[in-house]
Amino acid sequence: MTFAKMLEETYTDGIAVLHRGKLIYERYFGALKPHKPHIGMSVTKSFTGVLAGILVTEGKIDPQAPVTDYVPELKASAFGDARVHEVMDMTTGLEYTEVYTDRNSHVWGLRRANGMAPIPPNYDGPTTIFDFLVAQKKQGEHGKAFAYKTVNTDVLAWICRRASGLTLSDLLSERIWTQIGAEEDAHYHVDRIGTESGGGGLSTTLRDLARFGETMRNHGRFNGRQIVPSSVVEDISRGGDPEKFKPAGYTTLPGASYRNQWWVTHNPHGAYMARGVHGQGIYVDPKAEMVIARYASHPVAGNAANDPVTLPAYMALAKALIAGG
Repeated sequence: MTFAKMLEETYTDGIAVLHRGKLIYERYFGALKPHKPHIGMSVTKSFTGVLAGILVTEGKIDPQAPVTDYVPELKASAFGDARVHEVMDMTTGLEYTEVYTDRNSHVWGLRRANGMAPIPPNYDGPTTIFDFLVAQKKQGEHGKAFAYKTVNTDVLAWICRRASGLTLSDLLSERIWTQIGAEEDAHYHVDRIGTESGGGGLSTTLRDLARFGETMRNHGRFNGRQIVPSSVVEDISRGGDPEKFKPAGYTTLPGASYRNQWWVTHNPHGAYMARGVHGQGIYVDPKAEMVIARYASHPVAGNAANDPVTLPAYMALAKALIAGG
């Protein structure tokens, strides 16, 4: 399969490839244009993770501290006895489920609370992100296994707000967006009281998404300036525990792990990713000095349909760039 055919089959809206910081390939399809934003879905999580990492290096967040040290409102919830690092790495034990094809799954309750799904008649559930989070129930033990659940990131975003004294929007703007020379504004989806969706609500242009990816590839530096502490990037790229990741059953990501809101492949190139449903992503390949930013509108809310096509294509491109010197 050609690279162009891969883009077509995976419903790509736009893709940008950087090699050693230079834009070497850029294509747009359909309505997406260079200066138009596209929702990143769960790519948003990786921004939240980096912001949390920055606050850790500033001494404002302690990963070993209880979540309730920052958000006491969560004391009676599933997060009442969780540690910050368990939220960062999604190793909390929660009753919450995230199955988009099941309208009874908890993720649809979250979407109603954050405003991404309509509230049905006679609905009496949570109608804000905060109300939804405090209602979460525990199931199992914290720290034992990875389980991908967006509520973890929304809790982490709440911790970031409390630790920094800033809204998530202002924190992103201050620490990252204005520092990387973004061409356009980024936008957060907010709930009815103005709380940003830290787990899936960020929209950016494709080029600015690639800028962020290049900052990560370059150990937190962009245009000669240290934007993200190198220790934050190194911690993410080292990855988490593959044994804790394995029970989650991601057959397209054998040997992978999850670390502070990023997916780490542990492949020979040390690639790691930000990923969102319907095909959104940042793919950082340190060995090939390559970054791929991609927005898409795949009809399936997941990446299992994309991975068998996109991941081999990314690796093939990386190998070609290495061979080309």
